[in-house]
Amino acid sequence: MANTSTRTLRLLSLLQTHRYWPGEELAERLGVSPRTLRRDIDRLRELGYPVEAQRGVDGGYQLAAGAALPPLVIDDEEAVALVVGLQAAAEGAVEGIAEASVRVLAKVVQVMPTRLRRRAEALRAVTVPADWGEAAGAAASGIDPEALTVAALACRDSERLRFSYTTADGRHAEREVEPHRLVCLGRRWYLVAYDLARHDWRSFRLDRLAAPQGGGARFRPRELPGGDAAEFVRAGLIGAPRPYQVEVVVDGPAAAVRERIGRWATVEEVDPEHCRVRMTSDSLDWPTMALGAIGVDFRVLEPPELVEQLREWSARFGRAAEEVPGRASVGRRTPARGREVGAVDWEKPMPLNETE
Repeated sequence: MANTSTRTLRLLSLLQTHRYWPGEELAERLGVSPRTLRRDIDRLRELGYPVEAQRGVDGGYQLAAGAALPPLVIDDEEAVALVVGLQAAAEGAVEGIAEASVRVLAKVVQVMPTRLRRRAEALRAVTVPADWGEAAGAAASGIDPEALTVAALACRDSERLRFSYTTADGRHAEREVEPHRLVCLGRRWYLVAYDLARHDWRSFRLDRLAAPQGGGARFRPRELPGGDAAEFVRAGLIGAPRPYQVEVVVDGPAAAVRERIGRWATVEEVDPEHCRVRMTSDSLDWPTMALGAIGVDFRVLEPPELVEQLREWSARFGRAAEEVPGRASVGRRTPARGREVGAVDWEKPMPLNETE
């Protein structure tokens, strides 16, 4: 059985992860008896944590909101996530909280154990934020926090890094690099590094990187061409080949369409009532959602695969909208074709993920 202090911290951590814990389940998770659990709950209350108890057969415990924020218990991955999130906010990602984020970030790092503080400082030192205006990025895949911090430490300490990497076409390869900087672009993370096998600079997506091993030979940092890691990643993405080039004509004014999806596409005026929209993507799913969210008619010029996908989605949505036998149709409307653009709420933001 864990000692009392360790068990109390574990109990606090569990109470912070769930709103309500049944007493038996909580005792089982801690490996203690219900009586010992009650003593541990009382100990937390003495420390100032407002733990509420519900008695009875289905009784349990929950951590109530207190007058003051009590100390939080977080694990290593949560600490990394906290630092990354606060740093993004400090860079102005959310208007009005940058200054407060800087203060909180300084406090969090100061009270971290030495081991976690080293990781946090490495992330802060070698991460280059890049707000990419009209660029588009797909929803980020999961990134292993351990891989993120190992790469950050290797960048900071100028140590060679080895890892397994999956390329865009699905091939797997082992890489050894001299890491330079981490770049947070849109919703993706990239490692900018000098590839020792290819004798050139490369950028690697961290969600495709696995089993990084740092602590290798030290190296003298090279000078990155152009000097700006974010610009290096940005230029590489612009020049990367894409499987789909989407081109459509939309029955709506360019200014209104640009306001709606200009961040994810290039919009050119054809005439006052029509515009041409171009997109590049490695998937047709998000262009389909973007075009559907415009709210007016459009005609697909390229590619033919988009036409097929629209037919497939249309059939699927049609089946979903079919009346269920035995139930009355509620609120069914027939969409009007060629409706006026003025009927569209152009001010309403479109909730799409950015694409790379």
